[in-house]
Amino acid sequence: MQEELNKAKDQSAVAEPSHFYRSEKLTNIYTKLLQRNVEVEIMTPELMDRSKRYPLLILNDGQDSESVKVKETVERLVHEKIIPEIIVVGVTAADRMQEYGVGFRPDYFGRGKMAKAYADYIISELVPYITYKYPVAPSVASHAMAGYSLGGLSAIDIVWNNPQVFGKAGIFSGSFWWRKRDAKSIFYSDYRDRLMHLQVRRGKFNPGMKFWFETGTQDENSDRNKNGVIDSIDDTMDLITELTRKGYRPFHDIQYLEIKDGKHNQETWALAMPYFLTWAFGNNG
Repeated sequence: MQEELNKAKDQSAVAEPSHFYRSEKLTNIYTKLLQRNVEVEIMTPELMDRSKRYPLLILNDGQDSESVKVKETVERLVHEKIIPEIIVVGVTAADRMQEYGVGFRPDYFGRGKMAKAYADYIISELVPYITYKYPVAPSVASHAMAGYSLGGLSAIDIVWNNPQVFGKAGIFSGSFWWRKRDAKSIFYSDYRDRLMHLQVRRGKFNPGMKFWFETGTQDENSDRNKNGVIDSIDDTMDLITELTRKGYRPFHDIQYLEIKDGKHNQETWALAMPYFLTWAFGNNG
């Protein structure tokens, strides 16, 4: 009897998930925009139907996809029919401090000088290649870009400036402290100097664009304004306020997930990943 139970358990384990994904890595692809070789990982349904069109997710920090459990989370959610099959493209990071940031200017320390070039690579080279090579759904609403920390800042910057390509941005522990003046300066101001907040304030409303944010209550210890709330949460909530003032609606265009005891690491982002994928691609996305 026990032997039969073990056999049934083994068969059950083999049977799930029913929607497997295959991973293909493209390496040594030179781009003149970044003056380097780029590596990307493309995850597609193992039994991809080329007569169908699939939603697209571009991920910064693609080297973290395994530790954030991207593939297994997508497989599980597809198997459980929470999301449809999607195509996921993870871009391996190089010099994160220079290629991530906001495209319109570097920060006060000269970081982010290649952020505009990186955005141009995503928009003019990577996305056209993926949409040519794979059966990607044409609807902008089905195209999302996401990232972690500085990669999250990069993702929202690219989405914000390219509404003709992306309809959704996912930001895990976003580095929204990114600023044009050192916070230690007597002239520093959260209102004037945080670059993504400034960009949203000066920008225009793009109908249909949606944003998803995650922070952990232990993302960091810093508290610039001494209000008892860590900076990562303050900076994220202030950006949500800017988006709301611009016309985006909380709970409809904007979603926020705060993870109690969540940290600035892949383990926490793995916990948040199913929530993001469900929001971005689920029935209510």
